Amino acid sequence: MIYKERLIFENINDFKPVHIFECGQVFRWVPENRKEDQTIEQSGCDDAVYIGFAGGYAARVSFDDGRLIIEASGGDREFWHDYFDLGTDYGVIKETLVKNEPKLKPATEYGCGIRILNQDLFEMIISFIISQNNNIPRIRKNIEALCERYGEEIGSEDGRTLYAFPDPEALAGAKLEDLAAIKLGYRAAYIKESARCYLEKGRPCSREDLLGMHGIGPKVANCIMLFGLGDVAAFPVDTWVRHIMNDMYGFSENDTKGIMEFAREKFGNYAGYAQQYLFYYYRDKGL
Repeated sequence: MIYKERLIFENINDFKPVHIFECGQVFRWVPENRKEDQTIEQSGCDDAVYIGFAGGYAARVSFDDGRLIIEASGGDREFWHDYFDLGTDYGVIKETLVKNEPKLKPATEYGCGIRILNQDLFEMIISFIISQNNNIPRIRKNIEALCERYGEEIGSEDGRTLYAFPDPEALAGAKLEDLAAIKLGYRAAYIKESARCYLEKGRPCSREDLLGMHGIGPKVANCIMLFGLGDVAAFPVDTWVRHIMNDMYGFSENDTKGIMEFAREKFGNYAGYAQQYLFYYYRDKGL
């Protein structure tokens, strides 16, 4: 059994695994009860148990009536407390957002259990480079293939070998033809060059640092700022968000600059939270 640790957190509010793992911020968590002919979105539900990876550990996460249970291959209480952002009061965040913008109320209620995870920065850089012009099922497959080829083995579970996310050294040293075999397309060169840049220049700390890396544009940079650097004022603008801002506020879907400026003024330091609630609400309901 790979899950050696069993951690229990009591009296947790504003937490639903399906909301957290299906809101577009993470790609290596899937419902445990998924059937062969189901998409991940079809198998995810309010009481779904999720299995996945974080910080080099494999884990199984369940939640019921305020009780969060994490069975993991490693990581102490502090690590998992931080990963799931359990020290943040999301009730206050939702209340503040709705008070300042009542239009957000349906989205904050629908995605009431969303929490923004504190994820590994390098993993976020590579994951969101892969996400460019890609769909979620294919993103997941690409990332898993990358982990299987270049990640360190964590152990095995139910006959399946599990791998951690690759480190920068492994990807910087990868051959382009091997990356191409994973069907990464043009992203292969971006991945290799970004890993090399990460090693040579060190950890990026700002949006400008990220934009200086090969293959990272404004949208991907904002995703990395929000999910990798913890900048909850970042407001990533993708196809869904353009549609949302057009539907809610009449913005032209090509007006990226106007959308971002409006989001900064309207949502302030909570813009990243607003983006996640809206993204999950619109995409999940197919609005």
